[in-house]
Amino acid sequence: MQTSESPSDQDSESGSECPVLPIVHPDPSQAMPTSSSARAKRRIAALEEELEMMRQERGGKQRKTTYYVAQGRAIRRMVCLYTSLEDLVTENDRRYEHRSEDTASTLEQNRLQRGYIELTRTLPWLHMKLGELEHEECDDILKKLKKGADAARGDDTSSLKELIATWVNQDFRPSPLIKPNDKHLHGFISDICGMLLCPAEWDWNNDRVKAGIRDRTTDYIVSENSWPMFTYENYRINPDNLEEGFLKSKLLVLAFKAIFTSPSSAKEVDGDGDGADILENTRRARRKSDQTKVKMCVRFALSSVSSWRTVDGDFDYEAFWNNIVDFFEDIPGPVTQRRMDKLLEWWTRKIFGANHRGDLTPDVVLHMSVNTLAQQRRAMEDAAFDSD
Repeated sequence: MQTSESPSDQDSESGSECPVLPIVHPDPSQAMPTSSSARAKRRIAALEEELEMMRQERGGKQRKTTYYVAQGRAIRRMVCLYTSLEDLVTENDRRYEHRSEDTASTLEQNRLQRGYIELTRTLPWLHMKLGELEHEECDDILKKLKKGADAARGDDTSSLKELIATWVNQDFRPSPLIKPNDKHLHGFISDICGMLLCPAEWDWNNDRVKAGIRDRTTDYIVSENSWPMFTYENYRINPDNLEEGFLKSKLLVLAFKAIFTSPSSAKEVDGDGDGADILENTRRARRKSDQTKVKMCVRFALSSVSSWRTVDGDFDYEAFWNNIVDFFEDIPGPVTQRRMDKLLEWWTRKIFGANHRGDLTPDVVLHMSVNTLAQQRRAMEDAAFDSD
């Protein structure tokens, strides 16, 4: 009869002396032992990964902020000088919500809508972006755009303040000279600045007019309801036709060039421009709001106001802006529209040069040197082939 052997007897017979260890089931509630060095390394690696993610996130936010601020710099130049972006967006929403209703819009509402349309032309991506994002994200984008817009307006007014003084000194040789950093000697205190700021309906050389304006009497209130003399060609008017020479002054052309091309390009103003980038720049020059911004900045630079504000005495800059925009937009008929088109064409030539690409018909191009050379090369190639 066989008897069972215990594990100890088997181990004994095989000569093994290894002890038998009991099976231990660890308590899942207890932590497994690890070295302090390993724990520290893992903690450091996790912190480094978290820091890198934070850096990337911060970098992405910074890049977005920089992009929106940079995009916003064009707004005060090409869209609106005062109106808030939120008001433009709100007006467009209102119109769309009530599009089925046959209700007339007010003058102010029409101005806001024109501003929104110009905004979407200047920043084509914005309209779709506002429709995709949440309200908080949209507000954040609009705030960044406004930051860039206001910064650009400050830069433009600051640079023109010095440039306008230089141009006035060069053209009129006043005594004493206009100092760009001393605005207290600008405005109607200065004979030259006073002449340029004087309303077109009054004669600055008349001592009574000059005294009345300086003393701010009720008979000579300088407001946005008068066109300043600096807006006219050669700073003279035709009382029987106030549109003649309007918005053609040398000072306006210089200021436009300084802001929209470069300060160095403003050195040349008597010709018809240099024609650089004519196709793109013609589109920009024809924007009415571009020119409106220039007139506002010139008026501010000539005035004695030391910091940008909406109202200077009796002169409301925002209302003045609207008057200039309405001059281009509130057209009574096709005859006036043709005059406006000619005025914009004049500005295009003055700033960027003449463009005659429309006269380059296929027949004209066919006889130009590029095509002539190509024809000659083909003829020589054919002659060589025939000789072989």
